[in-house]
Amino acid sequence: MRRLLSLVIAFALCLSAQAEEASGFGIAFNHVALSVADVDRSAAFYSDVFGLDEIVNRTEIQGIRWFSLGEGKELHLISVIREPVTLNKAVHFAVTTPVFDSFVEALSDGGIEFSDFAGTSGEITIRADGARQVYLQDPDGYWIEVNSVAAD
Repeated sequence: MRRLLSLVIAFALCLSAQAEEASGFGIAFNHVALSVADVDRSAAFYSDVFGLDEIVNRTEIQGIRWFSLGEGKELHLISVIREPVTLNKAVHFAVTTPVFDSFVEALSDGGIEFSDFAGTSGEITIRADGARQVYLQDPDGYWIEVNSVAAD
């Protein structure tokens, strides 16, 4: 027990010493990967609804497709793993658009169902800071938030 406590204290001290060098590892967001049932159906959804451009799948594994999210960020769709995924609205990723109203109009015009966070169909959530949000699901049930928050 004393040894474990010593290790925990040593680890905490290392973290504390590195706190000032928080960016020392150069950590940055790279990609999000989603387990999908039908990679072609999901690829069509992200291409058609969000206008994402497909990029080279550097794994070269069949059943995996990659898309650019801009600024060096990527979306990886993976259909080679068949384990079940449990989803709820708290498990989501968010994208932002400077043309939020046009995007919501395109969803409506395309017959794509969206809702506010509470689940009211066709409604928009307005956060306390004024940002507007809608939520929709992809063909595999993943929740996607689209908001009006401008990226810094």
